[in-house]
Amino acid sequence: MRLSLLFLSFFAFTYGTSKPTSDMGFFDRLFGNKQYSSKQPSPADTTVLSKTAEMLDEDLYWSIIDQSLRNSHNQDEQATFLVKAIGQLTPKQIIGFRLRTDKLLYDTYTADMWCAAYIMNQGCSDDSFEYFRNWVISRGKSVYYAAKENPDNLISEVDEEAEMYDFEDFWYVALDAFHQKTGKDLYDFIDDENFKTKEGQYPEIQFTWEEEDPESMRKICPKLYVKCWEK
Repeated sequence: MRLSLLFLSFFAFTYGTSKPTSDMGFFDRLFGNKQYSSKQPSPADTTVLSKTAEMLDEDLYWSIIDQSLRNSHNQDEQATFLVKAIGQLTPKQIIGFRLRTDKLLYDTYTADMWCAAYIMNQGCSDDSFEYFRNWVISRGKSVYYAAKENPDNLISEVDEEAEMYDFEDFWYVALDAFHQKTGKDLYDFIDDENFKTKEGQYPEIQFTWEEEDPESMRKICPKLYVKCWEK
């Protein structure tokens, strides 16, 4: 808890009066020009690692996402920010970041959310649905929970210039940060026996809509249907 509070305080001090930026000067100020390499882990990262099923504190998780949005202009910049920011956590917390992401993905594995993804992307496979929900998470806490309550609320995130609503790389930022910090594979340190809310253990979906019946999709996401399907 003390580590989480220190991290949050550090973010508040660093970003309290700064404007969003995409240049590397931001990272110089944040990390003091420290460069991590997967081939040369930091000496401070030689902690003995063990498997864990503990998710990162949710407030800290969303704080990191929020700061990534404030300090990026596109997904590439956001992913770069996240890898570096997550890399400042302990190895256990980095694993916890990924576990928190998987839990948020699990909680939005629903027929209604899939309907929104299908409408917004003009179709949606199993993999595409994973990447869509990663995108929803990457948009921040308020967007995520509004969409979880009613996927049609994603109308607020519709961008006329967007080609697809997905963010595959978001799913891997913790993996990259963990490997850069420890030189190891994060997956090897997930306690699969005790962490069940993840891909491969999703509940079976009972679909309430059909792609051959557009009207059934309109009933679930009327605003998105008009904006994205009938455009």
